Amino acid sequence: MNNQGFFITIEGPEGAGKTTVMSDVVAQLTSEGYEIVSTREPGGIRISEHIREVILNNTYTEMDGRTEALLYAAARRQHLVEKIAPALKDNKIVLCDRFIDASLAYQGYARGLGIDEVLSINEFAIGKLMPNLTLLFDLEPSIGLNRIAQHDAREKNRLDAESLAFHESVRKGYQEVVKRYPSRIHVIDASKSQKEVTDNVLKVLRNSLDSCMK
Repeated sequence: MNNQGFFITIEGPEGAGKTTVMSDVVAQLTSEGYEIVSTREPGGIRISEHIREVILNNTYTEMDGRTEALLYAAARRQHLVEKIAPALKDNKIVLCDRFIDASLAYQGYARGLGIDEVLSINEFAIGKLMPNLTLLFDLEPSIGLNRIAQHDAREKNRLDAESLAFHESVRKGYQEVVKRYPSRIHVIDASKSQKEVTDNVLKVLRNSLDSCMK
């Protein structure tokens, strides 16, 4: 592995199963001897978790799109300097549930702020640090929202409550992001069973990690 660690992000719409699969993947790779720092956005560290509470609070329905984008970027910056960058400097593998691509798809495309505009905000926040690899869980929005409705234990947040049209726009936003970064983003069919998705993710990750460690 190079001296800057390896940064992996998992992206996708609501209800795509990212968090569940990520937990299984981390457990498996850790058992195989990989040293992994698992984290999430917004959140991952104290300040960013507090910002998460504001962003996703169901009662803050009046939140402006630009405010939302700026809050995500602020949480991302603190998360980066406190947790992600130090772990990468220590030559660790960082696996993060969401990162910059989520902002490009949700705020840039679905909120209509513009992908380039939101990219600019985030470039200020993260500098040149981008993921080495991104796994995009692709799923029909109606399926994802149905999964959420049937999962009583899952956090129901302000974004979950958005219209189906909004979530369909998020999916289109992710498709646009893939066009921009085709060499970095690997699309995973999230409509398959949890085991199939996990196995597919592990296959992609092992191949990438084996290559970077040579």
